Amino acid sequence: MPGVYGATTCAVLAPHDLITGGTAYEFHGHTDVKELAMYIQDTITVRNWSFNLGIHGDLYNGLAIARQAEPRVGIAYNFKPTNTVFQVSYARTMETPFNENLVIASTGCSSPFLALLVPPLGVPCNLGPIVPGHRNEFHVGLQQAFGKYLVIDGEYIWKYTHNGYDFGVVGSTPITFPIEWTASKIPGYAVRLTVPNFHGLTAFVVMSGVAARFFLPQVAGLPIIPVGNEVFRIDHDEIFNQTTHLQYQPFKRGPWLSFNWRYDSGLVAGASPCSAPTATCFSSTPFADGGGANIPSGQVALVNTVSGLPLTADQEFQAGLTCNGKLAAPNPLGPALATCSAAGLASIYLQIPKPGTKNDDHSPQRIQPRNLFDIAVGHDNIFHGDRYKWSARLAVINLTDKEALYNFLSTFSGTHYVTPRAVTATVGFHF
Repeated sequence: MPGVYGATTCAVLAPHDLITGGTAYEFHGHTDVKELAMYIQDTITVRNWSFNLGIHGDLYNGLAIARQAEPRVGIAYNFKPTNTVFQVSYARTMETPFNENLVIASTGCSSPFLALLVPPLGVPCNLGPIVPGHRNEFHVGLQQAFGKYLVIDGEYIWKYTHNGYDFGVVGSTPITFPIEWTASKIPGYAVRLTVPNFHGLTAFVVMSGVAARFFLPQVAGLPIIPVGNEVFRIDHDEIFNQTTHLQYQPFKRGPWLSFNWRYDSGLVAGASPCSAPTATCFSSTPFADGGGANIPSGQVALVNTVSGLPLTADQEFQAGLTCNGKLAAPNPLGPALATCSAAGLASIYLQIPKPGTKNDDHSPQRIQPRNLFDIAVGHDNIFHGDRYKWSARLAVINLTDKEALYNFLSTFSGTHYVTPRAVTATVGFHF
């Protein structure tokens, strides 16, 4: 251990090493967080125009103090000859820190134990308390009706935040704490097409995409990745997803059949290994394997690229990692792989950029795209009762039994697979 971390580090951490008889580290901290919000708003309608005007005032007293006046304005215009509605809005908001573990995140650097444990090796732990930020949010929307058979809603959103927040994790534990970056930019769009009812057919299609870009350096909270000026994307980010739902009921009081199709292009999976000439991939940085040796040229360390900790055999298996075509095996079938050739690293569940192409902003690691299908058949009033009604439904979720990841080592929810195929039968009595 001293060869990797140094004698001073060991002296601080050793008293809390439970394996060698140490005691649990205890942190005691306290603060009162008081918030007061005041607002005035009004809606004004003038012919085909609608104006929603208001102003909010937020007072925040916590480890930091902030006061902000926040104007809000929304304008809509209904162009009746073509059944078109245009919308635009702006809001300025105060972004207050998450309260969970706020004290330890803001003051933990004063503890030698936390100052050495949480940040990456060599990164100074000298950040200050988390302070409220502010956001400028813009919406532009359009709603268009085509007779009574089709309605299209579209909206584009820009969210620009000064002092943007996220959660960090302590190693591979479920312990989370708020962290604060210098800024974030989150643009996105949403489109919905709806067919209300066309001879028994109802349908809708919802499409959306969002870019969740955060800008270094980190400005408050316990450090979590090396200080820099890069741009990275968190695991909210997804280029495109869509849900298509069709339901057909040929007779108003008869049975119905529904079909659902969900496509996802894949969330960012920043914790998965990769290969690029950047520190976030750990392709050429010291690797804590007991000897502190550097990763050989052309090799990739199979580590969590957020925490920097080696992946376990189970985590490698859950990520579907393959090394030169061989699938990683979970414990106890096989030990964890420490490294793999950059050219031979791949995954059946993750999109790992090719060697040298990985970029935290423009080409991050992602979950593999997937298509999921559901079907259902049912009857809402089997015996055509008026007061008492019997219903029945048979549904199949994930019809093709697709095996795929939803996320991998997510800061917020860990690792999740999509739901396997499930068949559900339901009988209901309504009164």
